[in-house]
Amino acid sequence: MELHMKLYLYHCRHSVNQIFSRSLSHNCFAYQITFSYHKFPSLYSTYKHSILPCHFHHITHKLNPKPCMTNVYKYPSLLFCCSYSNAAPSRSFRRRASQRLKAKTKPRLDEAQFDHAISQLPPRFGAEELSRILNLQENPIVCLEIFNWASQQPRFRHDVSTYHITIKKLGAAKLYQEMDNVVNQVLAVPYIGSEPLYNTMIYFFVEAQKLIRSVNILNHMRGCRRLDCRPSVRTYNILFAAFLRRGNNSYISHLYMEPISRLFRQMIDDGVEPDVFSLNSMIKGYVHSLHVNDALRIFHQMGVVYKCLPNSYTYDYLIHGLCAQGRTNNARELCDEMKRKGFVPSGKAYNSLVNALVLSGEIEGAVNFLWEMFENHRSADVITYQTVLDEMCRQGRTEDSMQLLKELQEKELVDGHTYRKLLNVLEDDFGNSSYRNTFR
Repeated sequence: MELHMKLYLYHCRHSVNQIFSRSLSHNCFAYQITFSYHKFPSLYSTYKHSILPCHFHHITHKLNPKPCMTNVYKYPSLLFCCSYSNAAPSRSFRRRASQRLKAKTKPRLDEAQFDHAISQLPPRFGAEELSRILNLQENPIVCLEIFNWASQQPRFRHDVSTYHITIKKLGAAKLYQEMDNVVNQVLAVPYIGSEPLYNTMIYFFVEAQKLIRSVNILNHMRGCRRLDCRPSVRTYNILFAAFLRRGNNSYISHLYMEPISRLFRQMIDDGVEPDVFSLNSMIKGYVHSLHVNDALRIFHQMGVVYKCLPNSYTYDYLIHGLCAQGRTNNARELCDEMKRKGFVPSGKAYNSLVNALVLSGEIEGAVNFLWEMFENHRSADVITYQTVLDEMCRQGRTEDSMQLLKELQEKELVDGHTYRKLLNVLEDDFGNSSYRNTFR
C-alpha cells in the first residue's frame, strides 16, 4: 500500500506540473480542468483496479470552449490562469515597492568607522568635541549611532549644536523617521532650541511633504519664551514656498491660498516684517489662484505699508496674471514701469504679453514685443510663434506670416525642426485657401 500511495502522489504532482508548464508557455490562455471522481477507495484497502482514483476528464481551451461533461461524482472545476495584466500597479503596491527600494538604498552602519570615531573622543568629552566628530561623519547612520552612544554616557548632555548637526545629516539623507525621533527629543527639552535649529526641522519636514508637522514646529516656536527661538521671516518663507509648491493648477492654488493668507496675517500680527520674498510669495499665490486684484493690492502696499520695493519677479508674476485675464493694457503699463526701473522682463512675461496681445487682435504690438524679446536675449516658445503666425493668417496676411517665419529662420531664432513644424502647421490649417502656393 505504501507503493500505491507514493505512485498516486507522484502522478498527481507530475500531472499538475504539466498543466502549469503548458499554461506558462501560453500566457494568454486559460485551461479549465474538470476531474471525474470514481468511487474513492481507501488507501489501505486491496483496490487493484487502478492505482489512481481520479482521472483527468478533459482539458478545455478558453478560446475554443467545449461543453463540460457532467457527472454526478465530479470535483468542482479548477481554473488555472497565467496572464499578464497591463493595468497600472495599485497605490499600495507602489508604496511597498518604494519602501523596499528605500530599505535597499538605506545606508548601513560601518562599525569600523563608528569605533574609529569613538576612539577620537577624549575620556570626558563635551558637546563641542562631539560636534566636531559628528561634522566629520559622512555616513548619517554612523552619525546617529555616535549621537545615541553619547546620550548614554554619564555626565554628558547634548546641546543645540549636536542636535542641529544630527538633524541635518539625517534630513539630507532622507532618513525622516530617524530624524523625527531626534526632533522629538529636542521638543521634549524646553531649554534647548534656537531659530536656525527649528528652521532646519521645518525645512526637512517640508522636503518630506509633512506640512502639518512643519506647522506644529512653527506653533512650538511661537510658544517659546526665549526670543532667539521665535520664528523669523525666514521661517515663514520656508512655509510659503512649501505651500506654493503644492499648487499644480488654479483650483489647488485656490485651496492653498487660505492657509498662506492665514500664515501671512499671523506673521504680521507677531511683529515679523515681511521681506520681498514673502510679498512675492503672496503675489504669486494670488496670481496662480486667479485673484489678480488681491495681488495688485499687495503690490501697491509694498513700498507704502511694508517698506519693501518690488523686484523683477514681482512684475513678472503680475504681468503673467494680467495677461491670463486678458487685461493687456494693465500688463503693458506694468511692463513699461518695469523697464523704467531697469528690470528686464523674463521669457515667461514676454510670452504671456505676446500671446495676450495676439488674442486681443493687436498683431503689431505682439510682433514688436516679439522682437524686443529677442533683443533682450529672451527666447520664445513654439506656442507663441504658432499663435502669432496663425492669427496673421486668419486676418488674411499669409504672406506676412511666411515672411516673418523666414526672417526668424534667417536670423537663427528658430532651428530647422521648429521651422518645419510651424510650416507644416500653417499648411495644414490654411493650405486650402487661395494662398496655398505660398507654403510651397
